[in-house]
Amino acid sequence: MNIILFGPPGAGKGTQSKYLVKKLNGIQISTGDMLRDEIKKNSEIGNKIINDMNDGKFVSDEVVNSLIKDVISNPKNKDRLIFDGYPRSLNQAKNLDLLLKDTNQKIDFIFFLNVNKDIIVKRIEKRKILEKRLDDDSDTILKRYDTYMETTKPTLEFYSKNSNFHEIDGSLEISQITSKIEAFLNV
Repeated sequence: MNIILFGPPGAGKGTQSKYLVKKLNGIQISTGDMLRDEIKKNSEIGNKIINDMNDGKFVSDEVVNSLIKDVISNPKNKDRLIFDGYPRSLNQAKNLDLLLKDTNQKIDFIFFLNVNKDIIVKRIEKRKILEKRLDDDSDTILKRYDTYMETTKPTLEFYSKNSNFHEIDGSLEISQITSKIEAFLNV
């Protein structure tokens, strides 16, 4: 089963995707984690990524698409993909469709965790204290939230026409969101 989780930074995609990975024996594809790994490596790509993130921008589709291609095309990951924060743009969504088609796969469920900006800011401030994430500065988060909503809107419109697209109130408690997802998955 392949699943996409959408939502602005701090919506709870990571928490839900980690749960689904355990529940469904899936593979989490977190572009955020992949990008942070590149930053830790202090690679040329990592330095570009950190500059973009500090400016509140998203990393280019080209960089992100190349990072996920190997994971998707690995036969042992087939039909076990939990996408956490990808695709963010229409270009990425079309790229994902091509990659899945090339590997004879499809998306089974798409969940959009819709959360307003005020709740996101409170969650991010709490996460910054608990996890000490460098990309959790309040000003940066506000820029990333606005950029996310602007960039992702066409992608959400692209997917929202599908019968497997489900919008969930992301301001609910973690367990309530998990229960709603489980109800759609019948697990």
